[in-house]
Amino acid sequence: MFLSSATNALDAKGRVSVPADFRSVVAGSEFDGIIVWPSFDGAYLEGGGIDLLKEYQRSLETLDYYDEGRIALQRAIFAESRRLPFDSGGRVSLPKDLHEYAGLNGKVTFVGLGRRFEIWSPKAHAERTENIRKLARENRHRLRPVSVPDGSLPSGGLK
Repeated sequence: MFLSSATNALDAKGRVSVPADFRSVVAGSEFDGIIVWPSFDGAYLEGGGIDLLKEYQRSLETLDYYDEGRIALQRAIFAESRRLPFDSGGRVSLPKDLHEYAGLNGKVTFVGLGRRFEIWSPKAHAERTENIRKLARENRHRLRPVSVPDGSLPSGGLK
């Protein structure tokens, strides 16, 4: 899973080091890199590995071929996605249009979200964090323990 947050330098050529923990999540997959696209929720990027995109594809295949929502999601995710291979130092090159879209200038913040991650400008991420914590507090009651195959709760279940 993509966990934690890290802020790294974005050089003049658009190269940024992907956190080692993030690189390990996609290690061994059929594509040695990450995939990113402009978020349709705001001025930041979303991303993940090839397995996440395959999961999105499987989910979208449950909708009718010409469903407007399906087509919109396909265009917003797949048509705007970029495959960013790792270089020998674990860096990727963010295309200029993507770092302009997200307002990235000099530094970027990677935010792990489990199966996917986000890339923010550090300032925008800091401004958003307080609102996200408030929303999480308001929704914490929605977290429920999930039973394991034998019907019991996992050890250390939610309290």
